[in-house]
Amino acid sequence: MRVFRLVTILWVAARYGLDEFFLGNERTRGLRILVRFALFWRDLSAPRAVRLRLALERLGPIFVKFGQMLSTRRDLMPPDIADELARLQDRVPPFPAAQARSALAAIYGKPVEQVFARFDAEPVASASMAQVHFAELFDGRPAAVKILRPGITRIINHDLDLLESAALLMEKLFIDGRRLKPREVVSEFSKTLHDELDLMREAANCSQLRRNFEHSELLIVPEVYWEYCESGVMVMERMQGIPISRKDQLVAMGIDTQRLARDGVEIFFTQVFRDAFFHADMHPGNILVNAQGHYIALDFGIMGTLTEQDKNYLAQNFLAFFRRDYRAVAQAHVDAGWTPADTRVDEFEAAIRTVCEPIFDRPLREISFGKVLLRLFQTSRRFNMEIQPQLVLLQKTLLNIEGLGRELDPELDLWKTGKPFLERWMSEQSGWRGWMRNLQQEAPYWAAALPQLPRLAHALLKHAHNEQNNTQLQLLVKRQKRSLKRLRVATGVLAAVLLLTLGWLIRSHI
Repeated sequence: MRVFRLVTILWVAARYGLDEFFLGNERTRGLRILVRFALFWRDLSAPRAVRLRLALERLGPIFVKFGQMLSTRRDLMPPDIADELARLQDRVPPFPAAQARSALAAIYGKPVEQVFARFDAEPVASASMAQVHFAELFDGRPAAVKILRPGITRIINHDLDLLESAALLMEKLFIDGRRLKPREVVSEFSKTLHDELDLMREAANCSQLRRNFEHSELLIVPEVYWEYCESGVMVMERMQGIPISRKDQLVAMGIDTQRLARDGVEIFFTQVFRDAFFHADMHPGNILVNAQGHYIALDFGIMGTLTEQDKNYLAQNFLAFFRRDYRAVAQAHVDAGWTPADTRVDEFEAAIRTVCEPIFDRPLREISFGKVLLRLFQTSRRFNMEIQPQLVLLQKTLLNIEGLGRELDPELDLWKTGKPFLERWMSEQSGWRGWMRNLQQEAPYWAAALPQLPRLAHALLKHAHNEQNNTQLQLLVKRQKRSLKRLRVATGVLAAVLLLTLGWLIRSHI
């Protein structure tokens, strides 16, 4: 099986001319003429990036997802390849309804008819990892049932083994192999895939996001029906809406698409800076809009998180960009520890100015905020900036939101829309609201620690007293040792004097 799969991969790679990526290396350049002669029948007129995308689509869903992940690693990929891979979509035929029923029966230990009052055989969505069926619970609640593809774990592990072997080979053959860190990329991909294989994890992500927006009208998140969820199946509230990509239908419903675009930007900044927990796969296929013009989020397999340090770094950078304060941008990188401490801030500042100044000469609505952030990361790499996985996810999400927003409103100015939110957030962090929030967060710890203070103080004093006694004892021992040493010296001198005196007396009487 593995040999057959390897042969298939090699044939597809040859068919689409992917050897071009390998034979450009100094060590393998001699094979180029031989390969061209043997594979003369190929049509290589399409650009290399297009051929790579077509090859990944031909190899199947796991390679498609790997290409999607690579499209987010613009710090590693050339721009033409990253742009083309971003066009990859999961075009996977659904698996038969009989298999879906069989999988559910194995998970629940009873027939589907005993679990759901109604289960639609026709899936409403099908992707590389899972597919979704509509159903109805016995209490009348409409539900959406997400089921993992049968045998998907074995297929993923098999293809991951091949990818790991290819990554190791790439490190050995290519001069830039170590710098591109192919094995780390495959390891990151493996972790993401295995996370998506656990639908209980996705259900937990959904539940957290719903709680974060519980009292908001900006974003609606389905309720998770936990009693029906297992690692291989996730059951949630069925949502009704129109895919956000169908702008003509939204306009026909009377929805203000300009307001919808601005709401999308606010949802992004709210997730990032208020919650530090954001939906990292917000492409049009995962977003619906209801009749009231509210966003509905779907598919929670990939979520991003940020630390307080990450949030402060990003806010400082964004605001510094708004103000064209390039030194502040450079200093923020150094302060965050993402560039070496000995980085010359003035040189870093000059490099950032070179990237940004040509952009700012254009109207703000023509500026791609995501691409500015991307170019900043690329510039930072020259100064040995460490790659931050959470920022890669953030960059991908920002590009999705910006592209989506401008589809809804071509005049969308993401900078102008996001600046008031960031300024308000920064004010809340440094003002009295931030102080009160920190006080509320720390109050439970203070309440628990205050009653213990007398006991802790007594223990500290006792420890100090014991330390003092130990110190005094050590000093006493040292003094005694010095006294004994002096006594031994004095005794020796006295003995010598007595011997000399005795010898003199004896000699004087002879």
